Amino acid sequence: MGDIYERELKGLLGGEARFIEKIAKSLEPSEREAYRKLAWKHFLVVKAGGSFGVDLLAVRGNFAFPIEVKSSASEVFRFSKNEKLDSQAERMRSVCEHSSLVPTYAYRLKNAGGDPWRLFTFSSGGEGLSGAHGLLFRRLPKIGITAEGNRIMRWMDGLKLSSFIDYFMQVF
Repeated sequence: MGDIYERELKGLLGGEARFIEKIAKSLEPSEREAYRKLAWKHFLVVKAGGSFGVDLLAVRGNFAFPIEVKSSASEVFRFSKNEKLDSQAERMRSVCEHSSLVPTYAYRLKNAGGDPWRLFTFSSGGEGLSGAHGLLFRRLPKIGITAEGNRIMRWMDGLKLSSFIDYFMQVF
């Protein structure tokens, strides 16, 4: 099931009209316009191989960011529900920290009205980033930590993909 959403996000960020128009139907006008900007100024998006906790790599100009795609029918995504999820997240955080990249989680809420995508990053590991990567790290909401020390994403707390696109187009 996750492959469906990986393809959707790859198509959206890659500027593919069929993905953009499918999502655009349910969006507010400003969100729709943000997505449509990708048709003329999109990213090169490649499916990542290996198991570093990275599904996609989006590149434009001298800027790149790795993306791990997660989807759920629940508005809360708990990494603790599966030990593999947390170890995968830690590998991604570590690899990105050593590579000076911003690890990005794209959380797709199934059956959501409006913009179904939200973006997150980790709360640590990006403090020393500069330029575009530093801006992205500071802009993205951070993955939460529960009282028990487990990672958690609350969909409502994430940055809408349409807001990210709009911001990215203005700044870069």
